[in-house]
Formats: sequence, structure tokens, C-alpha cells
Amino acid sequence: MNTIELILLIAAYLVGAIPFGLLVGQWIGVGDIRTQGSGNIGATNVLRVAGRRAGAIALALDMGKGAVVTGGAMAWLGADSPWTAGCVVAVFLGHLYPVYLKFKGGKGVAVALGALLAWTPVAGLIMIITWLGMAKLVKISSLSALTAFLIGPLSLLWLPAPKLALATHSAIALLVFWRHRANIQRLIQGKEPVIGR
Repeated sequence: MNTIELILLIAAYLVGAIPFGLLVGQWIGVGDIRTQGSGNIGATNVLRVAGRRAGAIALALDMGKGAVVTGGAMAWLGADSPWTAGCVVAVFLGHLYPVYLKFKGGKGVAVALGALLAWTPVAGLIMIITWLGMAKLVKISSLSALTAFLIGPLSLLWLPAPKLALATHSAIALLVFWRHRANIQRLIQGKEPVIGR
């Protein structure tokens, strides 16, 4: 690892750590969304607490930071570089464990979708379509996300993709499932809230 690659990894983490959901909530005027709704800093809780417009803005910003970081890494290092894969993971980990919020962050769905869409466009598009389709069908955000991150790595078994893409997708999917463990428990119990409530 040379200095440039190290700087890119650190920058990817720091951009990922920007808590756009929290900032949007404060900008809209609802205060600290960590004390409301599910307490999460992600777009779903912004939607729940502050409404559709704020939720859409938070979603776009979180996806955008993943896409911008990944696109920059690809432009600088190439799609097949292991350091590009590292930047994809770093921007995702930044959102999960943000230094600005004492390492207490979100679940990483939107930022991961943005990063993976930029790096593996077909697989990323399949994930987004799955996410949106499931959200419309079952109206449960967590189940929609979990289904999308299950489909993503599986799609790479037959799609052309950069080196380490399957391993990176799989690692991110495992972390998404881990961060949703409380949601999975509520899904099993039939207590997971639907979108909009």
C-alpha cells in the first residue's frame, strides 16, 4: 500500500461517515432523529420522522456518497484494483461506524447500494429493483433490504464483474444482515413495522 492508496481508503471512510440522515433531520427542523422513531440515522427513519421529502433527500445523499467514493476510486485505481474494493468497503464501514458520531451509525443499505451500483452496475441495478419491488409488495423496509442483499451476491455468480466483487458483495451482505439482526427477530415475531408507520 502506498500513500495515495492509504489516503483514498481514509477519505472513503470519512466521506462514508458523514451522517446525512442526521443532518437532513436537523435541516428540516425535526431535531436529532437518533432520539425519534427507530433511533437510526438512515433514510428509512428520516422518512418515518420527517416525511417523504426529507427521506428522499437522505436516501439520495447516502447513495450518492457511496457512488461518488466508488466512482473516484475506479477513476484513480481502476475497477479491478483491490484498493477500489477496499474503498467500497471503507465508505460502507464509515456509515456503519462513523467517527463523527462515536462510531454509532446506520445500517448501510443506501450507501452500499450506491457504491455497488457504481462498481457493479448490473448487479447494483438488480439489487435496487429488488429493493423497490419488495418495498412495494410487502411494505417492510428491512425485508426489502435483506432480500436485495441476498440477491446481489447471487447475481454475480453469472454476471461479469471486477475482481473481488463477489467477495466484497458477500462481505457487505453479511454485515447488512448483522446490522439488521433486531429487525430479523421482529420479522420472525411478526412485529416489524411497515413503511410509513
